[in-house]
This record gives sequence, structure tokens and C-alpha cells, in this order.
Amino acid sequence: MPLTDTSTVTRVPIAIASLPKHKVFDRSILQISKTANNSCRSFSAIKISRNYDFVVHSVSGDASASVGFDVPFPRDYSELLEQAKQATELALEDKKQLMEIEFPTSGLESVPGDGEGGIEMTESMQLIREFCDRFISPEKAMRTRIFFPEANEVEFARKSVFGGALFKLDYLTKPSFFQDFGFVSKVKMADRVKPEDELFMVAYPYFNVNEMLVVEELYREAVVNTARKLIIFNGELDRIRSGYYPPFFYPKLAALSKTFFPKMETVYYIHNFKGRNGGALFRCYPGPWKVLRKINNKYICLHQQEVMPSLKEVALDILPSA
Repeated sequence: MPLTDTSTVTRVPIAIASLPKHKVFDRSILQISKTANNSCRSFSAIKISRNYDFVVHSVSGDASASVGFDVPFPRDYSELLEQAKQATELALEDKKQLMEIEFPTSGLESVPGDGEGGIEMTESMQLIREFCDRFISPEKAMRTRIFFPEANEVEFARKSVFGGALFKLDYLTKPSFFQDFGFVSKVKMADRVKPEDELFMVAYPYFNVNEMLVVEELYREAVVNTARKLIIFNGELDRIRSGYYPPFFYPKLAALSKTFFPKMETVYYIHNFKGRNGGALFRCYPGPWKVLRKINNKYICLHQQEVMPSLKEVALDILPSA
């Protein structure tokens, strides 16, 4: 059932006023990129509930992907958040306990690095608030704990985007004397969690390598063998998946790809590729992974499959050969 009930080296959030519930975001802040008439080539479909299409023919890729849900690439952030909400609700109905939501925050067609770090994190904070307002009902708010990477971001959130919210705000790490050199103090997750907590939302845990290790600890100590759920929101997990952190120097972090990530369901995902062979990798649970390309203001489906392809495979194989 659905649960509807910051950046210099030390990362300082950039102040942007909090958003009222269900308000469409200021396009000058989030650089919303609208597209129209999304389509998936060669698909025949009939409408069903939840604004999903039922796909009966696949374009290419795994034959097992020929039947499933098809969702168009979002036209704006309001539609994106609604798609992510519905995907998460369906995942919960399927008893998924560990979930990932990942999409660009500097514009729907942007790539990592297009926005300045502190602004991207503040935009993620705003989008998390809007997602929570849509997804979590007021009676469930006090049983939802949202973890930010550091304690100072919790203070910033309370004074800005999450001002007046009933959600419990918490943090993964504490600043230390050597913070400017990348060292922080870990927080023991068992000490942070309360018995009444039902849902954990982890906000963008990617600035420091220790943050994702703490997330894994949170899952292991407070979610496994319970009815709780954990959602990682814009954690840039592709850095770990792609080997961005050399296993020799970061063995614990690299190990997550084998021990932690296989337990995770990516319920909503957008990753853009720029250049001559540009496109986007898109997934909305429970649908397949789709490689899209924008042609004449329409998103065309070039390839789809049931298992997430690597970014390298999409960039060097699927998109160039389409």
C-alpha cells in the first residue's frame, strides 16, 4: 500500500524559499525543459489507470520486455514527480523495501555537472519536499525520517524548504575538525532510528564517500527484517556502479555494487547523454529500461530491456548504433 498518510569543499546550501504543497517550481530556478508528444516508436498501446500505457510490442532488446508498462518521458518536473510517486507506490505494492529515485535537477535534459554543486543539492532538497508532500499523507509524516548528508544541512532544511513540515529531519555524518580534507564523523544509525519510524528517505548521499557506507549501515541495521522502507533520492549511484571510485582505494564502497545494490529496485531513473549521439536512459517502475532520443521535439524509443544497461553500453553501443 502507498505511504500516502551543501557547495564549497564543505558544501553550504544556497538559500531558496520553501515551496508550498503541490506548487509548480519556478522555471528560472530549476530550468524546466518542456517536451511534447512523447512517443515510443512502433508501440501499440491501450490506456489503463494511473496514466500508464500497456505495451504490446517492443522496438528492440530483450524479448521479455515486450509486455509491460510504458510511461512517456516527463514534460516538466511536476509530471516527473507524479510519475515517480506512482512508480514508488507500485513498488511498495510489490513489497520492494530498498528503492532508488534518480534524475537530473538542473533541467530535465541536463547531465551531472551542468549545475553548480550547492545549487543542485538545494534543488534536490526542494524536489524531495515536493515528492514527500505528494507521496506521504499528513498522518504518516511523523513516521517518516529524512536523512541529509550532514548536520548543517538539516538546520538549513528546517529554516527553508522543510520549514513547518512534520517530517523528522536527520543526518548521516557530522562535521569534524578535518572536514575540509574530506574527513567527517560517522553517525551510528541504530542511535538515530526510533521505533515508530516507517520510512527512511536519504537525500543525495554522494558528496563524501562515507555517506553511502552509512546508508548501507542504515539499511542493514534498521530496515532488514522489518517492515520499514528506504528510498535513496538522487544519490548518484552511477559513480559507484561505473567504477568511478577505484576498488583498490575504496574497497568498501566498491563492494556495495555486489552486496547492497543488487537488493535495490530503481523505481524512477533519468540519465541524459549529450553530444552527436545523445539521448536518455529512462525507467519508470515497473516498466522496462528504455533508451530514448529526442527528434523533432518528440522522444523516440530506440531500445528497451528488462535489466539496467551500463552507462558505457548506452553511450558506446546502443545510442551510436541507433
